[in-house]
Amino acid sequence: MMTVYGTVGHGEPVRWAELKPEEFLRRLAERPVAYLPMGMVEPHGHAAAFGLDMIKAEYLCDEAAARFGGIVAPPQAYHIHETGFHSVWLEEVVGEVNPRLGGLPPDVVMRSLLFQLRVCVNAGFRAVIVVSGQNGAQGDLRLVAEEFMKLVPVPVVVRSDPELVRGTFPGDHAGRYELSQLLHIRPELVDMSRLDRVNSDPLGRFAQNPDAHEATAEYGEQIIEAQIAQIRGLADEAGLGTADLPTLSFDDVEPAWAAVERQRPSWVSYGSVSG
Repeated sequence: MMTVYGTVGHGEPVRWAELKPEEFLRRLAERPVAYLPMGMVEPHGHAAAFGLDMIKAEYLCDEAAARFGGIVAPPQAYHIHETGFHSVWLEEVVGEVNPRLGGLPPDVVMRSLLFQLRVCVNAGFRAVIVVSGQNGAQGDLRLVAEEFMKLVPVPVVVRSDPELVRGTFPGDHAGRYELSQLLHIRPELVDMSRLDRVNSDPLGRFAQNPDAHEATAEYGEQIIEAQIAQIRGLADEAGLGTADLPTLSFDDVEPAWAAVERQRPSWVSYGSVSG
């Protein structure tokens, strides 16, 4: 029988970093699911905060844990960029100005994710839902998850936030979709009066999408609520892995990384780092 998880009352924290041991263990026993937010800082035009990707991933994970049970794991606040198609995209939408970008080489991010999964399993979680606010390299993240699951019987689900609403809401970068999300989550981090600076500001377009003027908080709420509902469905569908597992050492998960490395030419982000 499926358990229905309600909203946490009295504002109880849901982030691992903010929980005391008693509350952590109780929430873990109620539902041993970890939500792992991933994001980065990168240009989102003149009107929106750099950290849009991280902010929305954390919000989605916080709300899922608060409404349906589970705990939000410490986030991965840097992400894959400047390699593969990302380097071409960056040149097109930002140009030669400094993008103030929080990107890391793909192998660093992918290997970090692998050992974050180890941390979650060792802490007692028996399912991990990875929500990436950065869209584009999630195929590489899923490769890590797949190789990890071959070694450890714990389900790991990886989705970028646009994938959560694919077919319902068209994703974008710093346009109607993303600015609407931020207008709903953190309206104080959006200044719509700055949207028209693309032709006069030294930063140029700064990755802003042409339809950014169409963003509204109401549209953002529709997107966010649909995403939260989808996360619940993914967590329910994933189920839970083996209850009793030995503590994983670093060496225990190295074979998974070796398997990922052997597939490097097929990585979505494969390619040299741009200069």
